[in-house]
Amino acid sequence: MIDWCGALRRAVTGPSVTYGVIGVCALVFVLGPASGLTASHGSGDALVAAQSAYFRRWGVVPADLLSGSPPALLTPLSALFVHGNWLHLLGNMLFLFVFGAMAEERMGHIRFGVFYVVCGYLALAGYAVAHADSEQTLVGASGAISGVLGAFLYLFPRARVTSLFPFLFFLPLRFPAWIVLAFWFVLQWLAARGAGSGPGVAYLAHLVGFALGFLHAWACRRGTRVKGPAAAAEREGQP
Repeated sequence: MIDWCGALRRAVTGPSVTYGVIGVCALVFVLGPASGLTASHGSGDALVAAQSAYFRRWGVVPADLLSGSPPALLTPLSALFVHGNWLHLLGNMLFLFVFGAMAEERMGHIRFGVFYVVCGYLALAGYAVAHADSEQTLVGASGAISGVLGAFLYLFPRARVTSLFPFLFFLPLRFPAWIVLAFWFVLQWLAARGAGSGPGVAYLAHLVGFALGFLHAWACRRGTRVKGPAAAAEREGQP
């Protein structure tokens, strides 16, 4: 006999914020001009113009954000749900799917949701402060997701995650989270040092988000022990 009540309870108590964010980001992308799936945005030069206007309206422009105008101050919130292309969306959502569930379970739904939004906002704002004169538009959830990675590193350093490394011929190997995330952080730091203020990946926003996530987890959860299902998952090496 199917336990419908149990299934509903698991759906409600599961990582609903993580799955909700993934769903909203996917929906926003599919309906927006970046996906190229909506005929109303046109094609060719018209589609490119629609994409540029879309990113400008909903993304973060550092020079505008630091001007302090109310509409610009809201753009870090909207930018968290906007992505530039399919690879950008799928890469971010994969990281959120792998690391967000356990972090949400540990923090709780409401705290995790607030943490995600605040961390993402501050990550984008941090990049804007460092590139105050930049007119380059920033979009994407990577700053917030970097915060999730930082929190995960503190909360579950021994959890084992499956990773693909190019120099190992993309073999799926399982490593402790602290190795994978420390390696990721070093790559972001090296990339940030070589990045300019022009178009590209906002590596500095990744570093800011990661640091904020780690410090938040350290400040709020130090001295506590992993309990319940999260503890079992960590012992079994499940991400």
